[in-house]
Amino acid sequence: MASVYILSDNGKLSKKDEKLIFTQYDGNTTILFPFKTESLVLMGNVSISGEALRLLTKYKITTTLLSSNGRFNGKLTFGDSKNVFLRQKQYRILDNPEESIKIAKSIVLGKIRNQISFMQRIKRKNDFYSNSVTDTIEKTKFILSKASESNNIEELRGHEGNAARKYFEIFGMNIQPEWAVFKTRSKNPPRSNVNAVLSFLYTLLMYRIESAIEAQGLDKCAGNLHVINYGRSALVFDLIEEFRSPIADTLCCSLFNLGTLKEDDFEQVEFSDTSDDNPIELTSNIPDSSDEKNKDNPSTKGILLTKPGLKKVIAAFEAKMDSQVIYQPSGQKTAYKRIIYEQASHYKRVINGEEAEYVSYYFK
Repeated sequence: MASVYILSDNGKLSKKDEKLIFTQYDGNTTILFPFKTESLVLMGNVSISGEALRLLTKYKITTTLLSSNGRFNGKLTFGDSKNVFLRQKQYRILDNPEESIKIAKSIVLGKIRNQISFMQRIKRKNDFYSNSVTDTIEKTKFILSKASESNNIEELRGHEGNAARKYFEIFGMNIQPEWAVFKTRSKNPPRSNVNAVLSFLYTLLMYRIESAIEAQGLDKCAGNLHVINYGRSALVFDLIEEFRSPIADTLCCSLFNLGTLKEDDFEQVEFSDTSDDNPIELTSNIPDSSDEKNKDNPSTKGILLTKPGLKKVIAAFEAKMDSQVIYQPSGQKTAYKRIIYEQASHYKRVINGEEAEYVSYYFK
């Protein structure tokens, strides 16, 4: 079954027989077969008829509602977990600092190792930058060693942020087109075209992680690394970390370097702190200087993908999800979308005490 994306400035989702019909304002229609649809993402000004809503409910199609710029507006989901005992175990680990930091540390170490792996790829491809990349890799390896010794969650978060800053000093060296801009990581809103792609890819990845967590019956708000707050999906924040480099970051570079994205696939947009179109993404513990500036500047300019650009990124992301790589625990080639579910299942087994420790996904 497929994940279906609908991008529209003005359209309606309705029902005919046992089919979903999406009608654009110009009269063009798209037919969706519920039995072939695993999830649905509606971006933009899309209305849903009552009959269509009932059909989505009948087939239990998870439906995510986003603004035209990727801001989360709501979600139709099914089958809330009845496994109260699993959730009790999650909360007990939260109340046990020793067990909680053990999981958090594994997540951070996995993320940093993946960042080092990607920087090593950049070094092999860019002889001109070899010395500076080598220096940054060595500094990041030192941060990795310090993180492995951390027994305090705040200290661990600090090492994660330091490693990420080093990583993004190198990241832009892997993007070839001169018009593709990346000076530093910025978000809410993204200040350059490369940041716009990164933010959108992280958002798409977020929904994959969230679905995998929900499928395991876990409480997505009960994470170990990120700060817990009312309604905050801390566990989604946690488990996305190990997949940022192997999925989103590598794909971002490919979209620019292979010429999939063009300069006219981006537009400058005026944002305000109260705008419904101001994109919000799941982020790590890394402070973003642009966010601090926005506190005193209620209106600012950012860069976003145009609708054709969004479609290109979505298509590439779905292809990436279907691509197969060696998954080390099994030694078998496995699609990324399956690896995400396997990692969530692995996390569940650790919570249940069936496995001793959580091991992050690692790519070479």
